[in-house]
Amino acid sequence: MLKIKGHEIGSVVIKGASNRRAIQFQNNIITILRKIGVNENDIDIPLERIAMKKVKASATWWLADDRMHYSHNMQKNYVENLYVLSRVIEIEANRVLSGDITIADFISEFREDKDVHQKRQEAREFFGCDHDETDFTVINEKYKILSKELHPDKPTGDLEKFKQLNVAHKILKRELT
Repeated sequence: MLKIKGHEIGSVVIKGASNRRAIQFQNNIITILRKIGVNENDIDIPLERIAMKKVKASATWWLADDRMHYSHNMQKNYVENLYVLSRVIEIEANRVLSGDITIADFISEFREDKDVHQKRQEAREFFGCDHDETDFTVINEKYKILSKELHPDKPTGDLEKFKQLNVAHKILKRELT
């Protein structure tokens, strides 16, 4: 079981027909987003040509003039990442359909700025991580070390850098957990 965005998702191991399964997961995302009012033409889910390759899966869509995005890169390959992505979006969209959350809550859960990729790169640079670091435990360890060093109550503290640290951590936490 995987715990992502507060939801437990059964892991899946896909060995055969991975490209076909990727298309099924893509179609599932499109179908569920359409149920909550997203126009199919406003959904972008890039398919990886080789679904068994270790690649991040992502989906971007627009609703009520807001750009929403979700990506996942913690599984062994693209198709398994797309499965997790599909399940998270499905769970959250079903919460909207059942009335557990509002569409505004859904939007705020996935809304991202257009320059989010640049912000993620800057956050990784702030932590001194590689540009493609996706292990949140590594980032969290660096966060703990830097927060002790930069905390305003410490002699080496720096309030502005401490604020930057927390923003950078929040940006990467949203991407990786």
